[in-house]
Amino acid sequence: MVKNMSKWSEIAKQVFEIEIEGLKKVQLDLNSNFDLAIDYLANCKGRVVVTGIGKSGLVGRKIAATLSSTGTPAFFLHPVEGAHGDLGMLRPEDIILAISNSGETDELNAILPSLKSLGLKIIGITSNPNSTLGKLCNLVLKVKVPREACPLNLAPTSSTTATLVIGDALAACLVQKKEFKEKDFKRYHPGGFLGQRLAENITTLMHTNIPLIEETKSLEEALKIMNQANLGIVIIANKHKQLKGVFTDGDLRRFAAQGKLNFHSNISLFMTKNPKFIVSTEKAAKALDIMEEKQITVLPVINNDKDKILLGIIHLHDLLGKGKLKFSL
Repeated sequence: MVKNMSKWSEIAKQVFEIEIEGLKKVQLDLNSNFDLAIDYLANCKGRVVVTGIGKSGLVGRKIAATLSSTGTPAFFLHPVEGAHGDLGMLRPEDIILAISNSGETDELNAILPSLKSLGLKIIGITSNPNSTLGKLCNLVLKVKVPREACPLNLAPTSSTTATLVIGDALAACLVQKKEFKEKDFKRYHPGGFLGQRLAENITTLMHTNIPLIEETKSLEEALKIMNQANLGIVIIANKHKQLKGVFTDGDLRRFAAQGKLNFHSNISLFMTKNPKFIVSTEKAAKALDIMEEKQITVLPVINNDKDKILLGIIHLHDLLGKGKLKFSL
């Protein structure tokens, strides 16, 4: 137990200083091998397969995730799982990014000869380019820190931070090398795009050209308006544009199946009365919540709960960006 230490923050500051020291040393060691690594990765026709064990493996998972989200397809392969069959996932066009601080990790080095026999290029990240790992790689990125931030100089701290930063540097350079743009980033992060969209006010996304018909009109007239709008719904209102009901494609199918359709009858006989709606002051996220709960795809937008004057209509596709949101590539 540390005695006479009034502020643990002083130890924390020392950790920062030691890790910054390590980063500066690794920065100075950067050489043409890093440039070559960028060329390897940028020209990779397959995936970047990141592998390592222990703390190096944990850092490797993050590096793989960062590469994937910035336009360089990557995944993490555990060396032990690789030795027991998972090497079958690999293809000659893939590139291996092997991480080991010492370069003498038995589990990792055991699979490297097999990887080379498959024709894969291997980029090593290690503190010792002359290690077993270093000698098995096509290219080595040296990440050697003067000391660990651990008071015992044992637990991987400065070394894992430096490895993480090397991974970030690779990803950042590849973003520029591949001319990866903001629109590309959004394709890989649909949740981010959707989150921004759902934070908008409902009035910025709604249609103001409402498929609207008065409650005194016939079903036939209502179907013509619904067909023209191509939203699968027609909104029924009185002459003051107060919401009275809705009629949807689903309603049409149900009445048809029951043999109850009379196209000359009043639309009020077929409409859903007291339909779900959203008030114009709400966020788009609220509309999505209602649609999900009630399993519907369209909502009338009104001025307030009391008057229920129609202002617009919102469709599920409007919330999802009308094709801008990509869940697959």
